[in-house]
Parts: sequence; C-alpha cells; structure tokens
Amino acid sequence: MPNQAEQGTHSAFLSENLRRRARYQLVFILLVAALVVITVLNINTGSVAIPVGEIFRILLGQAKDSAQYSIIWKIRLPRILMAALLGGGLSLSGFLLQTFFGNPIAGPFVLGISSGAKMVVALTMIYALHFFSHVSSWALIVAAFAGSLMSVGLILLLSRRLKHMAILLVAGIMIGYICSAVTDFVVTFAEDADIINLRGWSLGSFSGMSWDNVAVAAAVVGITSAVTFTMAKPIGAYQLGEAYAQSMGVNIRAFRVALIVVSSLLSATVTAFAGPISFVGIAVPHLVKRALNTSKPLIVIPAVFLGGAVFCMGCDLIARIAFAPTELNISTVTSVFGAPVVIAMMLRRQGGKAA
Repeated sequence: MPNQAEQGTHSAFLSENLRRRARYQLVFILLVAALVVITVLNINTGSVAIPVGEIFRILLGQAKDSAQYSIIWKIRLPRILMAALLGGGLSLSGFLLQTFFGNPIAGPFVLGISSGAKMVVALTMIYALHFFSHVSSWALIVAAFAGSLMSVGLILLLSRRLKHMAILLVAGIMIGYICSAVTDFVVTFAEDADIINLRGWSLGSFSGMSWDNVAVAAAVVGITSAVTFTMAKPIGAYQLGEAYAQSMGVNIRAFRVALIVVSSLLSATVTAFAGPISFVGIAVPHLVKRALNTSKPLIVIPAVFLGGAVFCMGCDLIARIAFAPTELNISTVTSVFGAPVVIAMMLRRQGGKAA
C-alpha cells in the first residue's frame, strides 16, 4: 500500500493537473467569446449601422433583398473572415519561427520575411500587369512564398557566420529594410491605373477582400495549420533541444525544413492578400503562452491561431473606426499594440538574465 507521503504527492499532482486544465479551458473560452463579440462588432460597425437582431437574421439567410444583406455578405463578412484567417496564420508563422530559432523575438516581420514577400509580390504585380489584365491569388501567393524563402535563405546563410541571436535578428531587420526600400522605389514609379491599390496594400490592409480571396486563403491557411498541428509532438521534442529530439526519433534536418516551409507559406499568404503586417507574429504567441502558462504545442497551436484571429480582427476594427471615414493601415494599429508587448518581453528577459 502507498504510504502517506506518496498519497500526498499523488494528490498534489492531481490538483495541479486540474488547475492547469481549468486554466486552459478558461483561456479557450475567453478567446472564443472574444472572437464572437469582435465578429458582431465588426459586422455592426461602419457607415451603415445594422442592429444585432438584423445581423443574425441576415446571417441565417433571411432578408436577402435588403441593402444591409449586400453590405454584410459582400463587403464586411469577407473582410472579417480574411482578418481572422490571416491573423491566425501570421501568429502560427511567428510561433514556428520562434521554435526554429529558439528565440521569442523571432517573427516574419522582424526577420525581414514579410518584407521579402512584399517585394516579390510588388514586382510580380507590376511586371505581370504589363501583359495580363489580372493577377490571380495563387500567383501572388507563389510570388510571396518565393520572396519569403529568399529572405529566409539569406538569414540562414548569415546564421553560419553570426552565431549570436541578437546580431542575427539585427541582420534580419536590415534585410527587411533593403527589401522595403526596393519595394518603395518600385511603387514610387508605378503609376499605372491598374495597380492603384498597390500603395495601400504595401502598407497593409484587409480592405477589398472577396469570397474568392477567402476561399483561397482558407485552403492554404487551413492545410498549413493542419500540417502544423500534426507536427505538435516533434515541435515539443525540439523545444527541449536538438539532442533530445533526435533521441525521440525526430529527423532534425527534415523537421527544420518543414518548419521553414510551413512558416514561410503562412506569412506569404498573409502578405499576398493583406501586405506586410507587423508585430502580430511576435506579440500574439508570447501573450498566448503567458496566458496558458505552458509551451505545449498541442495546447498552444490552436490557442495561438485563435489569439491571432482575435487580435487582427480587433486591430482591423480600430483601423476602420478610429478616424472614420479615413481608414488607418492595419500595421499602424498592430504596431501600437504589438510593439509594447515586444518591449516588455525584452525587458523581462533582460531582467531575468540580470537576476
């Protein structure tokens, strides 16, 4: 029979396990509740105010002949869904990059990955529109993916010479500045009427989304998110060190390639549709892991996706209404809320090292 000490240890373990589960459940409930509330607020808010009761009637397929039905289904709902999909995908991309580099400051915007994707997409749009009247969503995603991989490749080459992570992050920022400078130069001299929206896109925006865009983004983000979830166990092992992951049977080379490809594809999809969006990929994973008080991928991955969706939908709402009818760029708002989180994270890490 177990002695009293063993019983006490077992009881404490069960109690701690119950507290953790209760915390996980509370965080997910709050995220889902926030998602529902922000969705309703996004649908309701605009130049035309629509009562909540009417919103639910329209979403249920009633009142199809009304102008409000067209506003919701053709303008607001595609934008809301794209903000949720792309926000979740960008947060997942940041989580995967942080896992790859082993640093919570790593993210697609800071490392210049988003800027590389933006540069190639801008060049593709300008060049292709000389020959075609329209550039497909898939073509933009492929272009953004190529730009993302280009930036990642440069960072990985530099990582062989720059062993210190802080210097590598600075190098990533410099790569981002170079790509942004090239993009700005191209946009400055791109006066063609067919690419009039390129300037707004290059600064980040969820406006002008269609159901075709939603379908393409849902397919790419959905598949890559599912792949990320299937990688949860290898990610958990990799977080404990490469040696431990290898001892658990993880093929490190293939795993690292998979991390880079999936994270680049997620950030490329976001950039292709909405332009570069700053700080989401860093701030959201950090906030979610702090709220959950765990780094377990099986728990963190869905929570990070939900957190990114809520964060971007909230920022998009603020971008639309803060100075209406003038609309802010989405990166302006995400920077206002995301940058302080990153600064606090750096101060906390520095304080921990000093202690």
